[in-house]
Amino acid sequence: MARSDSPFVLPDPTNASRREFLRAAGAACLWAGLSRLAPAYAQTPHAGHTPAAAPGAPATPPTSSPASQAVVDLTIDKMDFRICDRVGRAVTVNGSLPAPLLRFRQGQEIELRVTNRLNERSSIHWHGILLPAEMDGVPGVSFKGIEPGETFVYRFPLKQYGTYWYHSHSGMQEQLGLYGPLIIDPAEPEPFTYAREYVVMLSDWTFSDPMRLLAKLKKQSNFSNLQQRTLGDFFDDVSAKGFKRTWAERKEWGKMRMDPSDIADLTGTYFNYLLNGRPAETPWTGIFNPGERVRLRIINSAATTHFDVRIPGLKMTVVQADGQHVKPVEVEEFRIGAAETYDVLVEPTENRAYSLFAETTDRSGYALGTLAPREGMSAPIPERRKRPLRTMADMGMADMAMGDSAMGKMEMGAKQMGGMSGMSAAEHAAMMGAKPATPSSGAMAGMNHGAPATLSAPPMASPAPSTAAGTGGHAGMAGMAGMGKDSSTKPPSGHEGMAGMPGGSDMKGMPGMGSGGMGAMKNPFGPGNSMVAMSPMSRTHEPGTGLGEDGRRVLVYRDLVALDARPMPAPGREIVINVTGNMERFIWGFDGKKFSEAEPVRLRFGERVRLTFVNHTMMEHPLHLHGMFMELETGADGLAPLKHTVNLKPGEKMSVLVTADAPGDWAFHCHLFYHMEAGMFRVFNVA
Repeated sequence: MARSDSPFVLPDPTNASRREFLRAAGAACLWAGLSRLAPAYAQTPHAGHTPAAAPGAPATPPTSSPASQAVVDLTIDKMDFRICDRVGRAVTVNGSLPAPLLRFRQGQEIELRVTNRLNERSSIHWHGILLPAEMDGVPGVSFKGIEPGETFVYRFPLKQYGTYWYHSHSGMQEQLGLYGPLIIDPAEPEPFTYAREYVVMLSDWTFSDPMRLLAKLKKQSNFSNLQQRTLGDFFDDVSAKGFKRTWAERKEWGKMRMDPSDIADLTGTYFNYLLNGRPAETPWTGIFNPGERVRLRIINSAATTHFDVRIPGLKMTVVQADGQHVKPVEVEEFRIGAAETYDVLVEPTENRAYSLFAETTDRSGYALGTLAPREGMSAPIPERRKRPLRTMADMGMADMAMGDSAMGKMEMGAKQMGGMSGMSAAEHAAMMGAKPATPSSGAMAGMNHGAPATLSAPPMASPAPSTAAGTGGHAGMAGMAGMGKDSSTKPPSGHEGMAGMPGGSDMKGMPGMGSGGMGAMKNPFGPGNSMVAMSPMSRTHEPGTGLGEDGRRVLVYRDLVALDARPMPAPGREIVINVTGNMERFIWGFDGKKFSEAEPVRLRFGERVRLTFVNHTMMEHPLHLHGMFMELETGADGLAPLKHTVNLKPGEKMSVLVTADAPGDWAFHCHLFYHMEAGMFRVFNVA
């Protein structure tokens, strides 16, 4: 795409808007820094530029681009990055932010020669690409990293097609700019047509040292949240619900040491949200001719931000998810978790501009782009919505609702807890949604009956002491997290409600709410976790916190159906992975353990397993498995969509199928990089 001759166009003073004012005010001071760093695809093209692809044909990389060759040289370095009057140091590839577009064709054998000019170790991971483990680019797992001054050569064949991306897996270099798009054109024609296409990379940029931000999160996890509830909110709630109920709700949240407004770890207070490396003041513009079908390859390369994407006035047809074809589904908005990609088709018919609006989930900011028939046009900026609040469902208590208030759900939980001391094991299992135990399996499958446990109530979304108390000698429930030496597992079954409780848990003391409201329970996951979801359930039919209440059609995971049927053998076993965290102390992990405390998850080469994720936290977690696709179980028999990253909602239970067909060590982690750095990381060993 050609670079624009003019960096910006002054607004017509007779038709000024807030959008035009921002554009004009920021353009002059921004362009000097942005034009130097932005790669060609991130520049606004000329109105008369050649479309990226002819209708009906797969897009073809331009022959002049070095990325069209089988051998590509990439250099990692640091450069100044300017946004208006602020200058920071960015980690760049070949001098650009975002990094250059790499474009190849399915079936090619490629060679990527990466030179590190930093004064620290670096790396590049090819996100979502199926390749040999030693080429995956994760220091300490698949290779040693690229030392300063060294060149590492990545070589691998391209087995797949689709929209992907690449980024550093060293420290916080991704947060500082080392990310770029990777497109693999299919060997066969695609099942849809379009006139032109654009890459849309969303990201979050900070002028602060990311490691200092991480240190601040560990000292005070909500320091960035300036949208916490106020005294005015309290009085509004009193007017709506009455004093007694409002006070009781606030009291319970306080006891749990949680804040329902805690949607994101870091907010617009510390971030500039970028689209193709450009801030909202001078948005990137994609040119179209009215009546054309345009393909947008949307990539969330943010280090820690989810975005809600919409184009007011246009519907979007989702045709790919994480690089793989899905049955077309028409939506007006979708949430894209960190590291996910969606390809959408839009057909603007009017001779006007449209805003490409990517609002952060906590509503503290947005990234902005434009689709327009010509340069200089702008569209109104949508009004930002009120920040949402977490609910009981986000604490794994979705099926305990009574009435339409969170307090009703709490009261229902108290009733259930108060009368459970005399329940049989079968009654416990029935309440938790488990299948009744067979006579031969005992009252609770997997229980060590040599040392009877004193389980008097199921795990509840409740504060858990930040101590190791309660890790006695009793054996845990069936379906341990698979993080131990032998990757503790169980045969796949009905996804029992108790599945995943770790071994060594003593749940004594759980029954009874008493005067303490939700009451105290001994922590089954240790000090690395502060909440246990009582009744986690599938939420793949839900759009997510803060979406679906304004009448727009929002994409949900159950909308994603693979385009082509394929054999889906039954798994031989199930591994339950508990997603845990202590938000107050900013400790994140699996099964209450940080990476440094855990052993690999071991898979036999060629075996097929079900991974069941249970989220015991009130945060979304985009979980990414390297080297293998996950088949998302959403009820589409034989048509489960393939995903390299699945966004797990708070309090959610989600299952995916994996065929362990890639030998070696593979990273598995939350793609919120601050969570990963804090411990939410594992290694899957396939041998």
